[in-house]
Amino acid sequence: MKKTYGLLGRHIGYSFSKNYFSEKFEEENLDCEYKNFDISQIEDVKEIINNPVVKGLNVTIPYKEEVISFVHDLDPIAKEIGAVNVIKFDKDKRLKGFNSDYYGFTESLKPLLNNTVKKALILGTGGASKAIAYALQQLNIEYTFVSRNPDFNELSYTNLDEDIIRTYTLIINCTPLGTHPDVQNYPDIPYEYITKNHVLYDLIYNPAETVFMQKGKEKGATVTNGLRMLILQAEKSWEIWNT
Repeated sequence: MKKTYGLLGRHIGYSFSKNYFSEKFEEENLDCEYKNFDISQIEDVKEIINNPVVKGLNVTIPYKEEVISFVHDLDPIAKEIGAVNVIKFDKDKRLKGFNSDYYGFTESLKPLLNNTVKKALILGTGGASKAIAYALQQLNIEYTFVSRNPDFNELSYTNLDEDIIRTYTLIINCTPLGTHPDVQNYPDIPYEYITKNHVLYDLIYNPAETVFMQKGKEKGATVTNGLRMLILQAEKSWEIWNT
């Protein structure tokens, strides 16, 4: 019987993971399959985790936080982040939650950094932004969240002025703005203050170049999409499932 792995999420027909792992299994001649488990509410996960052929799961929007109550153990890093994107099934079906997003982000960001990067703006406050914040903390980069409805200690998009943009030379888009098919959308920040010292990192990978990235490029900034992060976190997932 084939080992089954899969992605848990909602509206995930576009899934990077399914394509990535299906190709991997074929190339490496592994007797495994990867499925999309598209569920409309988190309670539906019970049926999936009770299925004896399922050996591991990735978790995406909007369940990275909600799924925590369905696992038996949490890796210390996932616990600190407060979000899970990998679930390992051990032999007696105990489930352990991990976070490989922070690893994928950290390793894909490191080659892009320059010595002016001391502070970062994280655009958006969803599940993905938690892993990003944890990664920045490990890299000793100060960060501030930017939100449409800012909490205490967060900035509003209307607060972003020349001084802030000049000081925060790393800007990470953790919002869905600009994702296919709404490719004309982009975060509302004052791009006129972006310089060649800036790094603009978009977690979106479809399209390969977002308007957010284009606007950074026009100002000479270093830009990247989320594809490298996805590949690295997928490989880390595979490592977790198999150790």
